[in-house]
Amino acid sequence: MELFGLADCNNFYCSCERVFHPDLIGKPIVVLSNNDGCVIARSEESKELGIKMGDVFYQVKEKLEQNGVAVFSSNYNLYGDMSRRVMSLLSRYSPKIDVYSIDEAFLNLSGMGTSAQLTEYCKKMVKHIKKGTGIPISLGIAPTKTLAKMASKFAKKYKGYEGVCLIDTDEKREKALKLFDVADVWGIGHRSVDKLNYYGIKTAWDLTQKSASWIKREMSVTGVRTWKELRGESCISIDELPHKQSICTSRSFAEQGLNKLADVEEAVANFAAQCSRKLREQHTVCQSITIFAHTSRFREDLPQNYIYRTIQLQVPTNNLQEIVSMAVKALRNDWKEGDSYFYKKAGVIVWGISRDNAIQTNLFDTIDREKQAALAKAIDEINRKNGHNKIRVAVQGNEKGWQLKREYISKQYTTNLNDVIVLKAK
Repeated sequence: MELFGLADCNNFYCSCERVFHPDLIGKPIVVLSNNDGCVIARSEESKELGIKMGDVFYQVKEKLEQNGVAVFSSNYNLYGDMSRRVMSLLSRYSPKIDVYSIDEAFLNLSGMGTSAQLTEYCKKMVKHIKKGTGIPISLGIAPTKTLAKMASKFAKKYKGYEGVCLIDTDEKREKALKLFDVADVWGIGHRSVDKLNYYGIKTAWDLTQKSASWIKREMSVTGVRTWKELRGESCISIDELPHKQSICTSRSFAEQGLNKLADVEEAVANFAAQCSRKLREQHTVCQSITIFAHTSRFREDLPQNYIYRTIQLQVPTNNLQEIVSMAVKALRNDWKEGDSYFYKKAGVIVWGISRDNAIQTNLFDTIDREKQAALAKAIDEINRKNGHNKIRVAVQGNEKGWQLKREYISKQYTTNLNDVIVLKAK
């Protein structure tokens, strides 16, 4: 029987902070979004206090202080490096690993002995990851990726599983499906939940009891695949999962905003670089780039302006230099001279995304794509080894003019030599 494992880091952002603040183990923690706007991650203790995902920080700040909740600004350099360490250790336990997100990965666990042997093997894996990185993980194992995702949630919820839940029989599958809310099934979108509930489908088991003809008539292609996977038929490949149709990186600026071209230009260059990196990570390219910047609509005492421009590329790309260059050029073309406009938010969107192995080239293209790809690969490798953005396009600058508001940021313990923990022997 083919078996897939889904390794899921528990409360990943909060767990990363606890690795370097062990005194916070068992205590409530929240992590905030960019500019410390709202809550984007919560420890189990914070959830029990009623702190919700997306709560606006200033509205719950007093409640957090009253309950002694530790607050952290998002530290993506730290989280990204900790993720890399977890994935590196996981790769030792399976001949094939597919990283699905910053805190999740699918492993092929087929042919690794009996149920008992596999369970013990995976418990050893969970303990090794915890000991090696400090990050607790939950591991779900099943004949399909959708069931493995479900099993990982059971492993996380019930301590009796010791971090590992195996669904390898029809009896176990049926029991799990009956206990699982259909709204929590991987592949079931929010828009589908109300419709399914209308037809009396409350649990994953209810969904599997519908006929194939009903599923094909009432659900999307993804829904049909999900239905098959819940019934034990593996039909979803990581490579076949739909990639994002667009990627947007944007930020709101602190105080009243930015009013100098150099500052906004630097911010846009960094946003474009992040979009480029995300494209390469999911092995895709983009056909169009949009840049935007606007003043605050709430500041009626200040002049209002909105910059919005889209560029169509002759050849789809994910190249750092090309995307940054195009984004900055678009901003410069629409920039109005003078210090009267204070831009509160800016961003970059890449559109028309497709796989990087099926690019429609252009006969009159003047760029040496092979040389460009080799350079990009070298830059990514250097940055991976030495820290995020160690090599960057000059226009990205040093972020001093538009730094995010991050009053509660922790140190970059694993990627910055100045932040490495120093121990003194007495």
